Amino acid sequence: MSRDYHPPTTMESIKNLTRFTYETAAFQGWRLSLSNKGAAFTKYFSDKKYGDEKKAFAAAQAALTALKATLEGAKLVNGKHTATTISKVEKLLKQA
Repeated sequence: MSRDYHPPTTMESIKNLTRFTYETAAFQGWRLSLSNKGAAFTKYFSDKKYGDEKKAFAAAQAALTALKATLEGAKLVNGKHTATTISKVEKLLKQA
């Protein structure tokens, strides 16, 4: 098991990543959610799409790392992210 993987409990939260495992719901997986400098980003990583919970977690964690790196180096205007930065992040999340 990878050092970065935390086996989830029924609902375990990790900063910016939340585990969803409801027996009665269609979705089982991870939600990436990050708010930063006036912008909010969310993406769901389904166990079914990625193969299992470990692979979904790895994909969510990789996307979160890339998202944070993009936002860290981004130019701010009046303390907020530019439309270009937001567009870059949305494209990054879509490809994840």
